[in-house]
Amino acid sequence: MGSYRMCVCFTRKFKVTEAAPPTDVKDAFNRYAEGGPHMTAEQLHRFLVDVQGQGFATKGDAEGIVQQLLQKRHHMAKFRRHALTLDDFHHYLFSADLNPPIGDQVHHDMTAPLSDYFIYTGHNSYLTGNQLSSDCSDVPIIKALKRGVRVVELDIWPNSTKDDVHVLHGRTLTTPVELIKCLKSIKEHAFSASPYPVVITLEDHLTPDLQAKVAQMVTQTFGKMLFCPDSECLKELPTPEKLKYRIIISTKPPKEYLEVESNKRKMNNSHNVKESDDDAWGKEPAELTVDQEDDKTDSDASENNQDNEETDACEPEVRLSRAPAYKHLIAIHAGKPKGGLKEGLKVEPDKVRRLSLSEQALEKATMSHGTDVVRFTQKNILRIYPKGTRFNSSNYKPLIGWMHGAQMVAFNMQGYGRYLWLMHGMFRSNGGCGYVKKPDFLMNVNPDGSVFNPKADLPVKKTLKVKVYMGDGWHLDFKQTHFDLYSPPDFYTRVGIAGVPADEIMKKTKKKEDDWTPVWDEEFAFPLRVPELALLRVEVHEYDMSERDDFAGQTCLPVSELKPGIRAVPLFNRKGEKFNSVRLLMLFEFI
Repeated sequence: MGSYRMCVCFTRKFKVTEAAPPTDVKDAFNRYAEGGPHMTAEQLHRFLVDVQGQGFATKGDAEGIVQQLLQKRHHMAKFRRHALTLDDFHHYLFSADLNPPIGDQVHHDMTAPLSDYFIYTGHNSYLTGNQLSSDCSDVPIIKALKRGVRVVELDIWPNSTKDDVHVLHGRTLTTPVELIKCLKSIKEHAFSASPYPVVITLEDHLTPDLQAKVAQMVTQTFGKMLFCPDSECLKELPTPEKLKYRIIISTKPPKEYLEVESNKRKMNNSHNVKESDDDAWGKEPAELTVDQEDDKTDSDASENNQDNEETDACEPEVRLSRAPAYKHLIAIHAGKPKGGLKEGLKVEPDKVRRLSLSEQALEKATMSHGTDVVRFTQKNILRIYPKGTRFNSSNYKPLIGWMHGAQMVAFNMQGYGRYLWLMHGMFRSNGGCGYVKKPDFLMNVNPDGSVFNPKADLPVKKTLKVKVYMGDGWHLDFKQTHFDLYSPPDFYTRVGIAGVPADEIMKKTKKKEDDWTPVWDEEFAFPLRVPELALLRVEVHEYDMSERDDFAGQTCLPVSELKPGIRAVPLFNRKGEKFNSVRLLMLFEFI
């Protein structure tokens, strides 16, 4: 008898009932359908303009939506009525394809120098997993390019017989991949997601002979796609528009191999460091500010050590290099002049360059030289990379770099966790093309010569109101027993802001018990001081009384791109891959 009861209980509780449209949707339908049972295309057009803020929408657009919906929902090529029922209207609003929260077109000015953009940047782009023992491959490079990543990093080393070039993470157990294979894959997939330029940053551990071989490989592989500057040092970087479908090489100019090697040997990879992610989806972005680990325990490995003795990119002795062909390929010179940070951040009138700083070096620099960093990034490229102890390919808080104008905030794209979700969110901007125009305030110089100070106490510019109506799609994308063996899930939504410290906050809805299609109908307000850099964070979790709450989806959206009105918000898994069906119905309003 007991087992029979359990079976009855099981089937009763797992029945999925479709939730009715929220009150706001019913009210909007009644208002714009003028109390009638159907909404015409003309009435829908008024709704799009008034509520959805789509002033550009035409009556033809509205007619197209009506036609598409009736064909999709009622499987009729020809139909008698050219109007929507309340259910049709709700279906339209809850469709992520027909009613997305942000646009998918490039709309920023793409005719400014590259230094005016945040650029989607990978770190150790060839690694399939952790930093110490995973395989090196072109597969993660291809995945990154298909996602829209525009900066690919390759560490190049001599092979065991010193007659060819391998890509690998040096002095680790990572298995190498041939450079030529990576170059060919980059050529094939560089522009599958975006027409804008791909930058290859090379970390070079080669002899002059092998540098010459790399020059040959690069020129033969990319041919006319390769951008080679006319002059040795660019005075201003070209624009993304001018560099469409071009490949750009950025590395340190070649110098004596032995000098580089002697600096490399200062590396220390012998520390046993605790993994930094302590739960299934990573720490809260607000939890980590200044890194608590002593710098002496950080390998910071491959880049800082060789920067310390960097020779200026345009000094005469470099011109005597034994790899002139290799040197000629370098469009964006990397490295810094001899001297400390203040010297390294000096803006030179007649040339541009790229400076690389570790995440901790950036934090220290911004404490004492914040405005110098902003001024440097108005003309030059600043690349930030993860500290060497992130052996598990975790990431760091990207906002510190963006707040100070850093264009290349390099991430382990094969990693996971909340910081990576923020990175995905930022680069959903501008049609996902991998280049996001920096806000004007980061580029402006005030009449007194000062620039934006991220530490300044700023007033609230605008407030974002967010209403979380309901969610759906879990019963289609997850097994019935995924969240709970004996009952439907208890979902709640966390919603908040990542941005400048004063704007960061997370709030959450009440949990909705035993419901595959939860209706929360809760509203939140977020005052924003720097809305241009704010990202809306959305996470759904399933409450679990006895264990850690289960993850049920996430997304991150640039506030500056949000479309006002009632929108369908698709959710993504931990890796940032979109679920087929899971989505939320939300309202966005700026006041």
